[in-house]
Amino acid sequence: MENRANITLVIGGCRSGKSSFALEEANQIKQGQARGKIFLATSVPTDPEMDKRVRKHREERGEDWLTIEEPVMIHKAIEQVSKTADVILVDCLTLWTSNLLFAEYDEERIMEAVGLLTAALEQSFCPVFLVSNEVGYGIVPDNFLARQFRDLAGLVNQKIAAKADRVFLTVAGIALPIKPQKN
Repeated sequence: MENRANITLVIGGCRSGKSSFALEEANQIKQGQARGKIFLATSVPTDPEMDKRVRKHREERGEDWLTIEEPVMIHKAIEQVSKTADVILVDCLTLWTSNLLFAEYDEERIMEAVGLLTAALEQSFCPVFLVSNEVGYGIVPDNFLARQFRDLAGLVNQKIAAKADRVFLTVAGIALPIKPQKN
């Protein structure tokens, strides 16, 4: 699709500034007439601390962002809203991968879900920013589920980065471009 919108992946460690950077970049997209900014949240809060984080992020975004909570079928949400949105911000792919695992998706089904997501991104009518954690820098986890999650998160990140026009790595609040935008 020659005139498709830009896909931007922002990846980094926990508390590296990736969500703030993605929000700042997405906020630079000019809002069209009767259109809006869509925040696609994959988080499923399960405790008071996570509820507090979600509230804080909503406050940071402001009222001009519409939040859609979709823990699993993010490709469908992108397909549905990209025609009427100015920008979509998906936060985050790491939680999405975790949600797929807890929904008992095996590696094959997760890769199928990634394929559906990349197809939705390629057909999007508006720019899409995706946030994800880089989880492969740490030690090798001591249990199967944690190793499986780490490996799958890495594969998901690779697939999305391959389709993205731009990829930024955030470290200590600094965003480093690691894949330039295609001309």
